[in-house]
Amino acid sequence: MVKRIKRLEKGIDSLKKEIEEHFSKLEKDIQEGRIERGRYHAKEIDKSLLQALEIKIEILGAEDDSLKNFRERLNNLKKKFDR
Repeated sequence: MVKRIKRLEKGIDSLKKEIEEHFSKLEKDIQEGRIERGRYHAKEIDKSLLQALEIKIEILGAEDDSLKNFRERLNNLKKKFDR
């Protein structure tokens, strides 16, 4: 069981790093005016990475505010697309 917990924790850390990488790409795309490419990164974050993170946090039963923070950050960046 300890092995499974450690594996989940490593998976959560890995997902957080990947999400941060996509956020940096998304912010760069917004600055450069590449809206379509930015929407791709937003969709990738929203549809796959945040869902995977949510599932792993639920399984682990951890108290983690990062999911909420990532969703808020994503929503703020999505608002920039609508301008």
